[in-house]
Amino acid sequence: MDVQDMTAPATPANSRRAAAYVVPHEGPLAALREMLAFREVLEELLKRDLKVRYKRSVLGILWTMLNPLLMMVITTIVFSSLFRGSIVNFPIYMLSGYVVWAFFSQATISASSSILDTSGLSRKIYVPAALFPLAAVLGALINLLLSLVPLGLLVVITGGAFSWALLFLPISLAIMTVFAYGLGLILAASSVFFRDTLYTYQVLLIAWMYLTPIFYPPEIIPKQWSSLIQFNPVFHLVQLVRAPVYGGVLPDLSDLVIAGVFALVAVVYGWWYFEHSRARFVSYL
Repeated sequence: MDVQDMTAPATPANSRRAAAYVVPHEGPLAALREMLAFREVLEELLKRDLKVRYKRSVLGILWTMLNPLLMMVITTIVFSSLFRGSIVNFPIYMLSGYVVWAFFSQATISASSSILDTSGLSRKIYVPAALFPLAAVLGALINLLLSLVPLGLLVVITGGAFSWALLFLPISLAIMTVFAYGLGLILAASSVFFRDTLYTYQVLLIAWMYLTPIFYPPEIIPKQWSSLIQFNPVFHLVQLVRAPVYGGVLPDLSDLVIAGVFALVAVVYGWWYFEHSRARFVSYL
């Protein structure tokens, strides 16, 4: 199904289908089957997102690769002197954490506004509402995969080595995607009822970034606060990528279990909250 077809004038049949947009599904399996049936629409949404994002950009998709490298240069200049003795090969340490954060922030910010941004489309043709946050998260995942290219080149340039632990990365990315989608569902539904959700969340993201050991080692956190880092889901997501890329080893089992639990809780609660909220979307959109 082409995105252009989705903008066709509303018809009585489409109006009846749009009414189903606000009716909760009979269960998660039925909703999952419905989303699979609309996978072609998901592909078109992803294509449209990429086209719009780089439409007037001279470098286009290359910015996805240049952005983490530029961030790495800036943070290396600022932070490397501070942690020169505690972090070996700071560029790889920083970049392996930053690509995770960049994915997480982009995915959740895009997902939070996905229902509002597509409200006009939803009035014209029926599309499963949860498909829009999913498209936002998968779009961020594509950018993450592209940003791994300069990260790999930097590993080679700085004399790093690739190990078999890198084969674990697909599992790490899957857990990250599930967690981002769960949180994205919560934010997307909340943004419909409270339009300041996105702006509030963006402010919180700034604090969240600096509370996550991306630019600094976790060892510098005071002992009385160090235990709180275990309640930071992004810290464990960073560890799932940093361990194989920077350390050349598999992630600690504790990080894997904690990150998995956070992802499962986020997607289960996020789906429940989203499905029980969307019946009221029509009154706010």
